[in-house]
Amino acid sequence: MNRRIAMIEDVAAPILREKDARLGSLLRSLGSALVAFSGGVDSTFLLRRAQEELGERVTAVTAASETFPSREFEAAVKLASDMNVPHLLTEISELDNREFVANAPDRCYHCKKGLYAHLRRLAAEQGLPYILDGTNLDDLGDYRPGLKAKSEAGVRSLLLEAGMTKDDIRALSKERKLPTWNKPSFACLSSRIPYGTPIDREKIEMLDKSEQYLLDLGFYQVRVRHHGDIARLELMPQDMARAIEQQRAISAALQGFGFKYVTLDLQGYRTGSMNESLPKGGA
Repeated sequence: MNRRIAMIEDVAAPILREKDARLGSLLRSLGSALVAFSGGVDSTFLLRRAQEELGERVTAVTAASETFPSREFEAAVKLASDMNVPHLLTEISELDNREFVANAPDRCYHCKKGLYAHLRRLAAEQGLPYILDGTNLDDLGDYRPGLKAKSEAGVRSLLLEAGMTKDDIRALSKERKLPTWNKPSFACLSSRIPYGTPIDREKIEMLDKSEQYLLDLGFYQVRVRHHGDIARLELMPQDMARAIEQQRAISAALQGFGFKYVTLDLQGYRTGSMNESLPKGGA
């Protein structure tokens, strides 16, 4: 990743400057805003730029939920504190949403619809006219029904409006010395469960413990997919040999978390692999 980001910085510097300037102009036009902040690469960069352009007129908000690991929530809290940004902490219960629990292909729509309605109320209470999220250009390349909910709620995606890709965001984050510039991508734990399989707390906890175990072993980008008794591990190709070397320990740990069988997906890590079962174009 370091080499790729360096190439972007060297070759595309003028384009990066243009995109960054466009983002700054968009932010200034808002006056004030609430930033949906997960502590990931995109929302952290967006929050920093909003802070640079709007100062005290920007507030971050982070929602705790069953599918957002405590490690991610705690990291977001610390990061917002380190950035000295006003930070609202709230909570939502996705498992109380029947459409979400049913886990149809439009699950993400129902999840985001509830989240954005909650954030709308918070924004109104704070007198903030806009809600911003970290959607970027690369997010348009996969089936993401949550984007419909975002549009319906009037949430703005300024990184997308500025034409920024994930690599752009990483490069500009590195330039600003943000600790998240090379942070692995993350999606909520429900995305590890095949469509049509109901989501429950037990499955979420199995996935959370399994991924935390692998992260603690030093694996960089990890997905554990839940297929009933089977855990399907998606790792970066360069990490597969090390996983095989530690196969006994990994299998024993994940079996202790509730799986019977542990498999290694030879295609490796990729975003949205559960969408591969859907008809072309989505549900």
